[in-house]
Amino acid sequence: MRIDAYEFGRITIDGVVYDHDVVIEAGRVRKRKKGPSKKRREGLGHTPLTADEEIPWGGKRLWVGTGAYGSLPVADDVRQMARRHRVKLLIKPTPELVRLFNESPPPATNLILHVTC
Repeated sequence: MRIDAYEFGRITIDGVVYDHDVVIEAGRVRKRKKGPSKKRREGLGHTPLTADEEIPWGGKRLWVGTGAYGSLPVADDVRQMARRHRVKLLIKPTPELVRLFNESPPPATNLILHVTC
């Protein structure tokens, strides 16, 4: 799997363009369903990533791309669940994670990538 391109508002993965947040789990791409986290949006300006969402805990690592400017809030319960599942969590702005992933994608790594802000 390769992330071909990333720019504010869209990401291209293996030749397919997405204009929404994505979850990459075990080499499969799906849309991030942030509905369960919307109730915690107030006061943040963004819908945060929370443990209420369908998070891919099956790998050894979870990399979270927080958007072009690193603005996606990641709730503490995500960090707590990562510890419980013994998943190494890496949280960085999306452009940085894309670069790291493309340089040397570690095995058993799942990703959640915010494609805007």
